[in-house]
Amino acid sequence: MESTKYPQFTKFEIARIIGARALQIAMDAPLLIKISEPELKALKYDAIALAERELELEALPIAINRPSPRKRKDKLQIIKEEKVSDEELVAKEQQVEKEIVEAGEELGLVQVDESDADDVAAGPEEQ
Repeated sequence: MESTKYPQFTKFEIARIIGARALQIAMDAPLLIKISEPELKALKYDAIALAERELELEALPIAINRPSPRKRKDKLQIIKEEKVSDEELVAKEQQVEKEIVEAGEELGLVQVDESDADDVAAGPEEQ
């Protein structure tokens, strides 16, 4: 096998691919190509020859992961924080609680008394 035949692979990758596939074939893995009995006899049932044949016919579902030699350094960026007052946070929490209670009532999961509904709407400051 020449690497000029498979320009996308190096000679080391080709050797690894054929070796791995030959091992699979030797352990009775099914062939990925249809090959006749006379062809098998001509190849002398050789696992390496069969693996080479599968590679030639591009029947192998092979993916090669090559590590990239470039290691990039990411620049740290300043995180922008929104300034929110405590009153806005409390109002937002009350709104979320109210939506949860309303959703629970619609689904029949929560039965709220009139006094409980007023407590949720009033918030923790007025209780």
